[in-house]
Amino acid sequence: MVGTRRLRSSSPSRDLGRSSAPGYSPKFGDDPTRYASVKARRNYAGTSPITRASGRKRVVSARFVHNDRLVDALITQASRAISVSPGARAYYDRQRARGSGYNAALRQVANRLVGILHGCLKTGTLYDEATAWSHPIESSAA
Repeated sequence: MVGTRRLRSSSPSRDLGRSSAPGYSPKFGDDPTRYASVKARRNYAGTSPITRASGRKRVVSARFVHNDRLVDALITQASRAISVSPGARAYYDRQRARGSGYNAALRQVANRLVGILHGCLKTGTLYDEATAWSHPIESSAA
């Protein structure tokens, strides 16, 4: 089983040092059974969007109720990841090309990083750039 300490040392934002990694690790915990799915972990993190649909109208917005410290650490990690990780940068650029603003695109990178963290903890593997960003997932949320 891979602990969060070893996982952090292999993550794309390892150059952050002590600034954000300790901020999100204790908040999530490293128990792989704590969250039933990646969706549950993303919802807890506050990075997943909220979609409200009624009839023909569909509105996608950011979550406003969340753990501020966890979200700040994840956004900091995402902003650092787009500068050191080619995969994160390509994902960010795709979101910006779709018309997302800076903060929305950064939130989507953070959301993707939470999913990657969940996958690494679930399978007990370390972060690998080629594996993490090899499957482009198009988000249905803007």
